[in-house]
Amino acid sequence: MSITPFIEYEDATEEVRSVYQDIMATRGSDWVNNFWKALATQPELLRRTWEGVKFVMSDGALDPLTKEMIYIAVSATNGCNYCTNSHTAGARSKGMTDEMFAELMAVVGMANQTNSLANGFQVAVDEQFKNGGRE
Repeated sequence: MSITPFIEYEDATEEVRSVYQDIMATRGSDWVNNFWKALATQPELLRRTWEGVKFVMSDGALDPLTKEMIYIAVSATNGCNYCTNSHTAGARSKGMTDEMFAELMAVVGMANQTNSLANGFQVAVDEQFKNGGRE
């Protein structure tokens, strides 16, 4: 159960309805999910967050499925059940298979383990890796 009330479309101010309409139009959907309804208790936060998500998830160098899978990985690592579920649904709608999801979770788990080990052991970065391998 949410600790904040959800603002339903029919109860929303014009400012919030405008954002909701953009969310639905952008996603090709006839509904607004609970995350946005919770943020709508603060319309400026709703607008800013939606604009950021819309920009980051729009067409770019990374394909939409890759972006959704990155979102899943970060959400799982951060322990955000809502975002993990939401973006898993989004990735599945863009073609992610059960095998891809399982492999993604294996990579996430291994990355978290090796990150913790590298941090715990305070491993110095190899010269060849500095600056992401750029000269």
